Amino acid sequence: MANFGFELNEDQLQIQKWVHDFAEGTMRPAAAEWDEREEFPWPIVEEAAKIGLYSFDFLANCWADETGLTVAMANEELTWGDAGLALAIQGSTLAVAGIVANGTAEQVGEWVPQCYGEPGALKLGAFCVSEADAGSDVSSLRTRAVYDEANDEWVLNGTKTWITNGGIANTHVVVASVDPSLGSRGQASFVVPEGTPGISMGQKFKKLGIRASHTAEVVLEDCRIPGRCLLGGKDKLDERLARAREGKKSSSQAAMATFESTRPIVGAQAIGIARAAYEYALEYAKERKQFGKAIIENQAISFMLADMKTAIDAARLLVWRASWMGRNGIPFKAGEGSMSKLFAGQTAVRVTEQAVQILGGAGYVTEHPVERWYRDSKIYTIFEGTSEIQHLVVARAISGMRLT
Repeated sequence: MANFGFELNEDQLQIQKWVHDFAEGTMRPAAAEWDEREEFPWPIVEEAAKIGLYSFDFLANCWADETGLTVAMANEELTWGDAGLALAIQGSTLAVAGIVANGTAEQVGEWVPQCYGEPGALKLGAFCVSEADAGSDVSSLRTRAVYDEANDEWVLNGTKTWITNGGIANTHVVVASVDPSLGSRGQASFVVPEGTPGISMGQKFKKLGIRASHTAEVVLEDCRIPGRCLLGGKDKLDERLARAREGKKSSSQAAMATFESTRPIVGAQAIGIARAAYEYALEYAKERKQFGKAIIENQAISFMLADMKTAIDAARLLVWRASWMGRNGIPFKAGEGSMSKLFAGQTAVRVTEQAVQILGGAGYVTEHPVERWYRDSKIYTIFEGTSEIQHLVVARAISGMRLT
């Protein structure tokens, strides 16, 4: 087990600088344009691929860090550059996490590379869980997967919503119900390969923030996939379903196995936005003069900045702890993963709002990036588990009760 400490090693510092330089030199100059265009930023992702930032090799190198901190640091630096562009670059990671969390070694080797492609021939992955009537309540998924034993195929039907890269991805990982009577314990994850008939993009959503990240519905109509596309394999699924029908405990269900591993990463992304807003507001407060002095000399402003910095650093510590615990197999007995995402998401919203307030009227217009960061931050109290769900996870963990 790697020791948990606050001093980053040389490899971590080099990666941090490498990602930061890309965020500063490539992402920030293009952020306003792609926010306005509200289109998938293929040229930016292509540049990330050229330097190896958009690749499974980079992700694997981050995950290989036994401290668990490299993934968090890289995500913080990317969203410091721009959250919408960062999610376009990182959007395939959730599909990869779904494959790694639920698939066999052979499936990981086959499908993960197809979520990235290579420079000049980019590919995308999408992780499809949410539905119109099943957001926080993943046990209510209506998308069905029915096994056609004669042809060794699974037939998928349903509509997924709020899906990052939905419909434009080459590889879709779909969580569907195999046995609705079992709720979330009757669900499984499936890979829908590129070119499969029966999968299409529904509505593309126009969003408040993270506009460079593509979000849409995914429609499945008699979508047939080979039996081997069931992540984990049918024997493992049959065993898990049998245990559930007997009332025995089983491992985490398909969607939650992915979310549990990614919540600290999402928290790190929220910190990147908050840090960007804090740094910008700090410099503005030093330069902006009113009544003959810099506005930072007023306690109302300096104390606000002090609170912003304190909250950001506290959020980072929660994220780093959860990242270290997750990487080293330490159980989240008090909901530490959810704690980190909860506090970091709320911090991002609060800090970006305070940054707008410090800039005043200047913060409300697009000439300054704080209004975009403010819009981008809100999603971090909503996706991958709302703040209310994170509260519930922590409350259940510390009470030992099935609270609702």
